[in-house]
Amino acid sequence: QVQLVESGGGLVQAGGSLRLSCAASGSISSINSMSWYRQAPGKQREYVALINSGGSTNYADSVKGRFTISRDNTKNTVYLQMSSLKPEDTAVYYCNAVEYDEALRPVVYWGQGTQVTVSS
Repeated sequence: QVQLVESGGGLVQAGGSLRLSCAASGSISSINSMSWYRQAPGKQREYVALINSGGSTNYADSVKGRFTISRDNTKNTVYLQMSSLKPEDTAVYYCNAVEYDEALRPVVYWGQGTQVTVSS
């Protein structure tokens, strides 16, 4: 079982920066990929960024060039560095992890979320 705990959310002004952390139980070295998603009020949960076990990253078009995802295997933590924040970035941000069991079936885990509010 993998447990994920997000932190680092808060209130910032437009144009500001914030760094989110996702601490995972155990080693994340064996986890295939870790991602960030977000959900704004009244909206569907949307994909934000991903980093795989090889260090390759991927971003949603809406955050490309502004957000950076990274991982520290020593600390079993994934980060989301957010810059040039916009009011439309306001959402609850969720950490996601995917691992594969012995039958190569994906097992998905979610954190509880952390609130990010960007004011005008």
